[in-house]
Amino acid sequence: MIRLANELENVKTVAIAGHIRPDGDCTGSCLAVYSYLQENFPGISADVYLEMVNPNFQFLKGAAQIRTSCDEDRDYDLFIALDTSERERLGGAEKYFETAGRTICIDHHITNPGFAEQNWVDAQASSTAELVYQALEEDKISKETAEAVYLGIIHDTGVFQYSNTTPRTMQIAGRLMAKGIDFSKIIEDTFYRKTYVQNQVLGRALMESILLLDGKIIVGRIRQKDMSFYGVGPADLEGIVSQLRVTAGVEVAIFLYETGTQEYKASLRSNGIVDVSAVCSYFGGGGHVKAAGCTMHGSLYDVVNNLTLHIEQQLNDSEEG
Repeated sequence: MIRLANELENVKTVAIAGHIRPDGDCTGSCLAVYSYLQENFPGISADVYLEMVNPNFQFLKGAAQIRTSCDEDRDYDLFIALDTSERERLGGAEKYFETAGRTICIDHHITNPGFAEQNWVDAQASSTAELVYQALEEDKISKETAEAVYLGIIHDTGVFQYSNTTPRTMQIAGRLMAKGIDFSKIIEDTFYRKTYVQNQVLGRALMESILLLDGKIIVGRIRQKDMSFYGVGPADLEGIVSQLRVTAGVEVAIFLYETGTQEYKASLRSNGIVDVSAVCSYFGGGGHVKAAGCTMHGSLYDVVNNLTLHIEQQLNDSEEG
Protein backbone atom coordinates (compact mmCIF):
# COMPACT_ATOMS: atom_id res chain seq x y z
CA MET A 1 0.00 0.00 0.00
CA ILE A 2 1.18 3.52 -0.78
CA ARG A 3 0.48 6.57 1.35
CA LEU A 4 1.05 9.49 -0.98
CA ALA A 5 1.96 12.01 1.72
CA ASN A 6 4.90 9.79 2.73
CA GLU A 7 6.29 9.90 -0.81
CA LEU A 8 6.51 13.68 -1.15
CA GLU A 9 9.57 14.52 0.93
CA ASN A 10 11.96 16.72 -1.10
CA VAL A 11 9.56 16.59 -4.03
CA LYS A 12 8.98 19.88 -5.84
CA THR A 13 7.60 18.72 -9.19
CA VAL A 14 5.14 15.92 -9.94
CA ALA A 15 3.81 14.51 -13.20
CA ILE A 16 0.51 12.64 -13.05
CA ALA A 17 -0.64 10.54 -15.99
CA GLY A 18 -3.02 7.75 -16.91
CA HIS A 19 -3.58 5.46 -19.86
CA ILE A 20 -4.33 6.44 -23.44
CA ARG A 21 -8.02 6.94 -24.24
CA PRO A 22 -8.77 7.81 -20.58
CA ASP A 23 -12.04 6.54 -19.12
CA GLY A 24 -13.83 7.64 -15.97
CA ASP A 25 -11.59 5.75 -13.56
CA CYS A 26 -8.42 7.02 -15.20
CA THR A 27 -9.61 10.63 -15.38
CA GLY A 28 -11.08 10.63 -11.88
CA SER A 29 -7.98 9.08 -10.34
CA CYS A 30 -5.60 11.55 -12.00
CA LEU A 31 -7.65 14.62 -11.12
CA ALA A 32 -8.20 13.40 -7.54
CA VAL A 33 -4.44 13.20 -6.98
CA TYR A 34 -3.93 16.55 -8.71
CA SER A 35 -6.60 18.26 -6.60
CA TYR A 36 -5.21 16.72 -3.40
CA LEU A 37 -1.71 18.00 -4.16
CA GLN A 38 -2.94 21.46 -5.14
CA GLU A 39 -4.93 21.86 -1.94
CA ASN A 40 -2.55 20.34 0.59
CA PHE A 41 0.97 20.78 -0.82
CA PRO A 42 1.23 24.30 -2.24
CA GLY A 43 5.00 23.98 -2.53
CA ILE A 44 4.65 21.25 -5.14
CA SER A 45 4.09 22.02 -8.82
CA ALA A 46 2.00 19.27 -10.41
CA ASP A 47 0.98 18.60 -14.01
CA VAL A 48 -1.61 16.15 -15.33
CA TYR A 49 -1.05 14.51 -18.71
CA LEU A 50 -4.04 12.86 -20.40
CA GLU A 51 -5.39 12.59 -23.88
CA MET A 52 -8.60 14.50 -24.55
CA VAL A 53 -11.11 13.41 -21.93
CA ASN A 54 -14.86 12.98 -22.03
CA PRO A 55 -16.58 16.38 -22.06
CA ASN A 56 -18.91 15.10 -19.32
CA PHE A 57 -15.91 15.04 -16.95
CA GLN A 58 -15.05 18.71 -17.42
CA PHE A 59 -16.83 19.69 -14.19
CA LEU A 60 -14.05 18.07 -12.15
CA LYS A 61 -11.61 20.40 -10.46
CA GLY A 62 -8.42 20.61 -12.49
CA ALA A 63 -9.95 19.36 -15.75
CA ALA A 64 -9.17 22.66 -17.47
CA GLN A 65 -5.50 22.30 -16.50
CA ILE A 66 -5.00 18.88 -18.10
CA ARG A 67 -2.10 18.88 -20.52
CA THR A 68 -2.99 16.98 -23.69
CA SER A 69 0.36 17.67 -25.36
CA CYS A 70 3.71 16.24 -24.31
CA ASP A 71 5.81 18.31 -26.70
CA GLU A 72 7.78 20.15 -24.01
CA ASP A 73 10.86 18.60 -22.42
CA ARG A 74 10.41 18.50 -18.65
CA ASP A 75 12.08 16.66 -15.79
CA TYR A 76 10.00 15.77 -12.73
CA ASP A 77 11.04 14.74 -9.25
CA LEU A 78 8.17 12.24 -9.12
CA PHE A 79 6.01 10.59 -11.76
CA ILE A 80 2.70 9.03 -10.65
CA ALA A 81 1.13 6.58 -13.11
CA LEU A 82 -2.52 5.81 -12.42
CA ASP A 83 -4.85 3.14 -13.83
CA THR A 84 -2.17 2.13 -16.33
CA SER A 85 -1.28 -1.53 -16.80
CA GLU A 86 1.95 -1.01 -18.70
CA ARG A 87 4.37 1.85 -19.33
CA GLU A 88 3.65 2.00 -23.06
CA ARG A 89 0.01 2.86 -22.35
CA LEU A 90 1.08 6.20 -20.88
CA GLY A 91 1.21 7.51 -24.42
CA GLY A 92 3.25 10.66 -24.91
CA ALA A 93 3.78 11.04 -21.15
CA GLU A 94 6.01 7.96 -21.17
CA LYS A 95 9.01 10.19 -21.85
CA TYR A 96 8.45 12.01 -18.54
CA PHE A 97 8.24 8.65 -16.78
CA GLU A 98 11.64 7.70 -18.18
CA THR A 99 13.38 10.87 -16.94
CA ALA A 100 11.63 11.28 -13.57
CA GLY A 101 13.62 11.09 -10.34
CA ARG A 102 11.23 8.48 -8.92
CA THR A 103 8.21 6.63 -10.27
CA ILE A 104 5.07 5.30 -8.61
CA CYS A 105 2.26 3.23 -10.12
CA ILE A 106 -1.16 2.74 -8.52
CA ASP A 107 -3.37 0.39 -10.51
CA HIS A 108 -5.90 -2.44 -10.32
CA HIS A 109 -5.31 -4.26 -13.61
CA ILE A 110 -4.43 -7.91 -13.09
CA THR A 111 -2.06 -7.78 -16.08
CA ASN A 112 0.12 -5.02 -14.58
CA PRO A 113 3.68 -6.40 -14.15
CA GLY A 114 4.76 -3.59 -11.80
CA PHE A 115 6.67 -1.33 -14.18
CA ALA A 116 7.44 1.54 -11.78
CA GLU A 117 9.97 1.74 -8.95
CA GLN A 118 7.12 1.57 -6.42
CA ASN A 119 3.97 -0.30 -7.33
CA TRP A 120 0.63 -0.75 -5.64
CA VAL A 121 -1.32 -3.09 -7.86
CA ASP A 122 -4.46 -4.58 -6.32
CA ALA A 123 -6.54 -6.58 -8.80
CA GLN A 124 -9.22 -7.09 -6.14
CA ALA A 125 -9.97 -3.36 -5.97
CA SER A 126 -13.01 -2.17 -7.85
CA SER A 127 -11.08 0.68 -9.45
CA THR A 128 -7.88 2.63 -9.27
CA ALA A 129 -9.92 5.46 -7.76
CA GLU A 130 -10.70 3.20 -4.79
CA LEU A 131 -6.96 2.74 -4.24
CA VAL A 132 -6.33 6.47 -4.67
CA TYR A 133 -8.82 7.15 -1.90
CA GLN A 134 -6.83 4.90 0.43
CA ALA A 135 -3.55 6.49 -0.63
CA LEU A 136 -4.75 9.95 0.45
CA GLU A 137 -5.26 11.29 3.97
CA GLU A 138 -9.02 11.06 4.48
CA ASP A 139 -9.34 14.24 6.52
CA LYS A 140 -7.57 16.17 3.74
CA ILE A 141 -9.90 14.99 0.98
CA SER A 142 -11.99 17.96 -0.11
CA LYS A 143 -15.41 17.84 -1.72
CA GLU A 144 -13.77 18.47 -5.12
CA THR A 145 -11.29 15.63 -4.64
CA ALA A 146 -14.12 13.38 -3.46
CA GLU A 147 -16.07 14.12 -6.66
CA ALA A 148 -13.15 12.89 -8.76
CA VAL A 149 -12.72 9.70 -6.72
CA TYR A 150 -16.46 8.99 -6.80
CA LEU A 151 -16.59 9.42 -10.57
CA GLY A 152 -13.76 6.94 -10.97
CA ILE A 153 -15.45 4.35 -8.79
CA ILE A 154 -18.88 4.54 -10.41
CA HIS A 155 -17.48 4.23 -13.91
CA ASP A 156 -15.44 1.10 -13.20
CA THR A 157 -18.20 -0.56 -11.18
CA GLY A 158 -21.05 0.33 -13.52
CA VAL A 159 -22.59 2.33 -10.68
CA PHE A 160 -21.94 -0.50 -8.20
CA GLN A 161 -23.60 -3.22 -10.32
CA TYR A 162 -20.47 -5.13 -11.46
CA SER A 163 -19.07 -8.01 -9.42
CA ASN A 164 -15.90 -6.04 -8.64
CA THR A 165 -17.99 -4.00 -6.17
CA THR A 166 -17.11 -5.02 -2.60
CA PRO A 167 -18.24 -3.96 0.87
CA ARG A 168 -15.09 -1.82 1.00
CA THR A 169 -16.13 -0.11 -2.23
CA MET A 170 -19.50 0.78 -0.75
CA GLN A 171 -17.96 1.99 2.50
CA ILE A 172 -15.64 4.32 0.60
CA ALA A 173 -18.53 5.55 -1.53
CA GLY A 174 -20.42 6.39 1.66
CA ARG A 175 -17.49 8.38 3.01
CA LEU A 176 -17.26 10.29 -0.26
CA MET A 177 -20.97 11.07 -0.08
CA ALA A 178 -20.40 12.42 3.44
CA LYS A 179 -18.09 15.03 1.89
CA GLY A 180 -21.20 16.67 0.42
CA ILE A 181 -20.85 15.64 -3.21
CA ASP A 182 -23.92 15.64 -5.46
CA PHE A 183 -23.60 11.92 -6.08
CA SER A 184 -26.86 11.47 -7.98
CA LYS A 185 -26.00 14.26 -10.43
CA ILE A 186 -22.52 12.80 -11.03
CA ILE A 187 -24.09 9.43 -11.86
CA GLU A 188 -26.80 10.89 -14.08
CA ASP A 189 -24.62 13.36 -15.96
CA THR A 190 -21.52 11.21 -16.52
CA PHE A 191 -22.76 7.63 -16.65
CA TYR A 192 -26.33 7.54 -17.94
CA ARG A 193 -26.84 10.72 -19.94
CA LYS A 194 -26.18 10.31 -23.67
CA THR A 195 -26.47 12.72 -26.54
CA TYR A 196 -28.97 11.99 -29.29
CA VAL A 197 -26.11 10.99 -31.61
CA GLN A 198 -24.57 8.70 -28.99
CA ASN A 199 -27.92 6.93 -28.69
CA GLN A 200 -28.09 6.61 -32.48
CA VAL A 201 -24.64 4.97 -32.57
CA LEU A 202 -25.60 2.66 -29.70
CA GLY A 203 -28.76 1.70 -31.58
CA ARG A 204 -26.83 0.97 -34.73
CA ALA A 205 -24.30 -1.21 -32.90
CA LEU A 206 -27.11 -3.18 -31.26
CA MET A 207 -29.12 -3.49 -34.46
CA GLU A 208 -26.16 -4.80 -36.46
CA SER A 209 -24.78 -7.08 -33.73
CA ILE A 210 -24.52 -10.83 -34.30
CA LEU A 211 -24.70 -13.87 -32.03
CA LEU A 212 -22.12 -16.64 -32.23
CA LEU A 213 -21.56 -20.00 -30.51
CA ASP A 214 -25.25 -20.68 -29.93
CA GLY A 215 -25.77 -17.21 -28.50
CA LYS A 216 -22.92 -17.33 -26.00
CA ILE A 217 -20.97 -14.57 -27.77
CA ILE A 218 -22.35 -11.32 -29.11
CA VAL A 219 -20.34 -9.08 -31.44
CA GLY A 220 -21.03 -5.46 -32.28
CA ARG A 221 -18.94 -3.16 -34.42
CA ILE A 222 -18.74 0.41 -35.68
CA ARG A 223 -16.79 1.28 -38.83
CA GLN A 224 -14.75 4.43 -39.41
CA LYS A 225 -17.22 5.62 -41.99
CA ASP A 226 -20.04 5.21 -39.44
CA MET A 227 -18.12 7.30 -36.90
CA SER A 228 -17.53 9.96 -39.55
CA PHE A 229 -21.20 9.93 -40.57
CA TYR A 230 -22.39 10.46 -36.99
CA GLY A 231 -19.49 12.76 -36.10
CA VAL A 232 -18.45 10.73 -33.06
CA GLY A 233 -15.13 9.71 -31.48
CA PRO A 234 -14.05 6.84 -29.21
CA ALA A 235 -15.41 8.58 -26.09
CA ASP A 236 -18.90 8.49 -27.62
CA LEU A 237 -18.76 4.70 -27.83
CA GLU A 238 -18.44 4.10 -24.08
CA GLY A 239 -21.16 1.88 -22.71
CA ILE A 240 -21.91 0.01 -25.92
CA VAL A 241 -20.06 -3.17 -24.91
CA SER A 242 -21.77 -3.13 -21.51
CA GLN A 243 -25.17 -2.95 -23.18
CA LEU A 244 -24.23 -5.87 -25.42
CA ARG A 245 -23.15 -7.85 -22.34
CA VAL A 246 -26.58 -7.85 -20.72
CA THR A 247 -28.14 -9.72 -23.65
CA ALA A 248 -29.85 -12.85 -22.31
CA GLY A 249 -27.77 -16.01 -22.72
CA VAL A 250 -24.56 -14.19 -23.59
CA GLU A 251 -21.34 -15.14 -21.81
CA VAL A 252 -19.00 -12.70 -23.61
CA ALA A 253 -19.66 -9.44 -25.42
CA ILE A 254 -17.22 -8.12 -28.01
CA PHE A 255 -17.37 -4.56 -29.32
CA LEU A 256 -15.07 -3.49 -32.13
CA TYR A 257 -14.52 -0.08 -33.60
CA GLU A 258 -12.33 0.55 -36.60
CA THR A 259 -9.27 2.72 -35.95
CA GLY A 260 -7.45 2.28 -39.28
CA THR A 261 -7.17 0.06 -42.32
CA GLN A 262 -7.66 -3.46 -40.99
CA GLU A 263 -7.16 -2.22 -37.41
CA TYR A 264 -9.73 -2.49 -34.63
CA LYS A 265 -9.95 -1.55 -30.98
CA ALA A 266 -11.61 -4.49 -29.21
CA SER A 267 -13.45 -4.24 -25.91
CA LEU A 268 -14.54 -7.47 -24.21
CA ARG A 269 -16.88 -8.05 -21.28
CA SER A 270 -17.54 -11.36 -19.57
CA ASN A 271 -20.43 -12.54 -17.45
CA GLY A 272 -18.18 -14.77 -15.36
CA ILE A 273 -17.07 -17.96 -17.04
CA VAL A 274 -14.50 -16.51 -19.43
CA ASP A 275 -11.38 -14.62 -18.32
CA VAL A 276 -11.26 -11.93 -21.02
CA SER A 277 -7.99 -10.50 -19.65
CA ALA A 278 -6.31 -13.76 -20.70
CA VAL A 279 -7.81 -13.44 -24.17
CA CYS A 280 -6.72 -9.83 -24.60
CA SER A 281 -3.28 -10.43 -23.11
CA TYR A 282 -2.63 -13.02 -25.82
CA PHE A 283 -3.15 -10.26 -28.39
CA GLY A 284 -1.01 -7.70 -26.58
CA GLY A 285 -3.77 -6.05 -24.54
CA GLY A 286 -4.93 -6.52 -20.98
CA GLY A 287 -7.39 -5.53 -18.32
CA HIS A 288 -9.49 -7.44 -15.84
CA VAL A 289 -11.02 -10.89 -15.66
CA LYS A 290 -14.42 -9.56 -16.71
CA ALA A 291 -13.42 -6.44 -18.65
CA ALA A 292 -10.46 -6.15 -21.00
CA GLY A 293 -9.36 -4.74 -24.32
CA CYS A 294 -6.76 -4.97 -27.06
CA THR A 295 -5.93 -3.73 -30.54
CA MET A 296 -6.46 -6.24 -33.34
CA HIS A 297 -5.20 -6.30 -36.93
CA GLY A 298 -6.70 -8.01 -39.96
CA SER A 299 -10.07 -8.22 -41.63
CA LEU A 300 -13.19 -8.08 -39.49
CA TYR A 301 -13.68 -11.78 -40.18
CA ASP A 302 -10.15 -12.61 -38.99
CA VAL A 303 -10.44 -10.45 -35.86
CA VAL A 304 -13.73 -12.01 -34.80
CA ASN A 305 -12.47 -15.52 -35.54
CA ASN A 306 -9.26 -15.04 -33.56
CA LEU A 307 -11.07 -13.68 -30.52
CA THR A 308 -13.86 -16.25 -30.53
CA LEU A 309 -11.35 -19.11 -30.89
CA HIS A 310 -9.82 -18.24 -27.51
CA ILE A 311 -13.20 -17.60 -25.91
CA GLU A 312 -14.58 -20.90 -27.21
CA GLN A 313 -11.60 -22.77 -25.74
CA GLN A 314 -12.31 -21.36 -22.29
CA LEU A 315 -16.00 -22.15 -22.61
CA ASN A 316 -15.20 -25.72 -23.61
CA ASP A 317 -12.76 -26.11 -20.72
CA SER A 318 -15.42 -24.89 -18.28
CA GLU A 319 -17.90 -27.45 -19.57
CA GLU A 320 -15.36 -30.27 -19.32
CA GLY A 321 -14.44 -29.17 -15.79
